[in-house]
Parts: sequence; C-alpha cells; structure tokens
Amino acid sequence: MLNKLGHSSNTKGKKILITGGAGFIGSNLCEYLSVENEVVCIDNLLTGHRENIQHLIDSGRILFHEGDITDTSFLDYIFSTYQFDAVCHQAALGSVPRSIKNPIPTQEINSTGFLNVLHHAKESGIKRFVFASSSSVYGDSKELPKVESNIGEPLSPYAVTKLTNEKYAKVYRDIHGMEIIGTRYFNVFGPNQDPNGVYAAVVPKFIQILRNGKSPEIYGDGLQTRDFTFIANVLHANDLALSTTNQSAFGEIYNVACGDSFSLNHVFEVIKSALKKNGIDVDSIQAVYKEEREGDIKNSLADLSKIASKLNYEPLYTFEQGMDLYISTLLEG
Repeated sequence: MLNKLGHSSNTKGKKILITGGAGFIGSNLCEYLSVENEVVCIDNLLTGHRENIQHLIDSGRILFHEGDITDTSFLDYIFSTYQFDAVCHQAALGSVPRSIKNPIPTQEINSTGFLNVLHHAKESGIKRFVFASSSSVYGDSKELPKVESNIGEPLSPYAVTKLTNEKYAKVYRDIHGMEIIGTRYFNVFGPNQDPNGVYAAVVPKFIQILRNGKSPEIYGDGLQTRDFTFIANVLHANDLALSTTNQSAFGEIYNVACGDSFSLNHVFEVIKSALKKNGIDVDSIQAVYKEEREGDIKNSLADLSKIASKLNYEPLYTFEQGMDLYISTLLEG
C-alpha cells in the first residue's frame, strides 16, 4: 500500500511508541513510520488484529508487545525497557453504538488508558505526544464546517471519553510543558479496516457486502453527510505532528479530514462505481434503509484552516481518489 502513496515520512531517526498499533489506523502508522524510524507497537488485540502487522514483526521492522494500556505494570515495563523520543497514541475502544451499549469499558480503555499512557510518557521525560481524538466531540453542534474551538454537547459516551482526553492533554501541556498535539479524525477509511462485526465502519462494510452481492443497510434516509478521510491523509497529519518544530502548534487540537463532505447515499454510489471499474457488477444492488441510530451526528464537515496554518497540512487524496486506491488495493490483495 505504502508504495502507492507517493509520500515519504518527515519523521526520521526517532524511537516511537505506537499504542493500538495492531488496529486499523495504528497498523498503517506502524508500516509508514517504521520505514525511517524505530517503532515499538503495543496492542491488547481486543479489536486490533495481529495479522495487520505480522509482516512488520517478521521482517524486524517493528517490535510488538501484547498488553493493555489499563495495565500500569505492563506500561511500567514498556517505558522502562525503551527510551522513546515520542508517543503516538491510537489505542481506543471505538464505535459510538458500542459505547452506548457498554460505556464502562469504553471509559476504562479510552480515558483511563489514555491517562495511563500520558502520565507514563511524562514520568519518562518524553516531550512529544501525539494522540487520536475524534470528530464525535462536536456532538450536537450544527455549525458547518466544524471549527476546533466550537463544540457542542457530546452525544455518546465515546465522545465524552475523547473530549476528556483533550482536556487532560491541555492540562499536561500547561503544567508539564509536554509537546502535545491532538488529532480529531473524521471518518477515516482504508486498508486494514475491519469490515466484520456489528460495530464495523460504514465504508469497509459497504464494500464487503456489495462484493458478496448483498444490499447494505443505511441508517436513516442516507442524506446525513460525513467528511470521509482516506488513511494516507491521516498518516500525513500524524507525521507532521510528530516532526513539527513550530512551538505554537503544541497544546492544540486539529481536525484531520479532507475538508469535503458527502451523503451516505453518495458514498454508496461512489463505492459501487469503484467496484464496477474493477470488474464487479453491482449495478442492480440497492441499499436497505433502517431507523436512525442513537448518538450519530447528522452532518460533519471539517474546517482545515488551523491545521494548514500550524502544521502545513493539506490532504494528499480526495475522497474519490482514496476510494479508488483503497478498492483496487483490496481486490489485488
């Protein structure tokens, strides 16, 4: 996949801890950053998959430790064994619906686990700490595009945990002077994203169901919009956050997205079109519409002016370009 991205890392010669490194975004970061850096990956494999990173382990490009960020003894071992230059924190229990059904494990992993990692980094003298937040923190705000400083009330326990992490990060920056940067991801899609299970994200789920000749389900009328973001843009944003020397960039939260939004109905048609380009006949398949889900944001579109100004970020791929590359890669694999 990386040889198709056409973009090399700015972060070089560092020893980096990636938490949640066997998950969707974490495994892509492991592959991307391990080209020019020493990478240690940790994951409890609850939702991550070892096969996402097995080739990196076998080739010696990364070191992997199975363990949980809620286990402070495990973190003691990791932070005492390695001398990290930076932490890239991606570990989380994802999914808004799952957090509504199971709020306590969501809180324990997402917030307590985050604080465990952040505090261990501080105690180890690590300055650079980049972490994943989420566009879910915008909650019931109807403002479009979404600007980092204007958020509404959270609509799910998942959103509460991500907002809590942002507050902790600000406190640790202010008190301890850590070089902390938070990234609010907007509906990321790409390789290694799990299409299976009740909490699977919409893009890989649509693709798998269509490839099987079935009709995917859309919750609501399909007119809800999302700023779908190809994984390469997320890798680029994390790279910029890990490598920046701009002191005014620290202690801040940034939207990471394409800066464009599409309805789920449109996404369904784009996926069908991309599959058709690859010789899969899906013309006759239509979506099945179900009731709206609790906790889902109606519309989402990111304002990218802050991350462009502070980190010189601009998307490497549009939604359509990313979808074409993603599907062609899936079918090749």
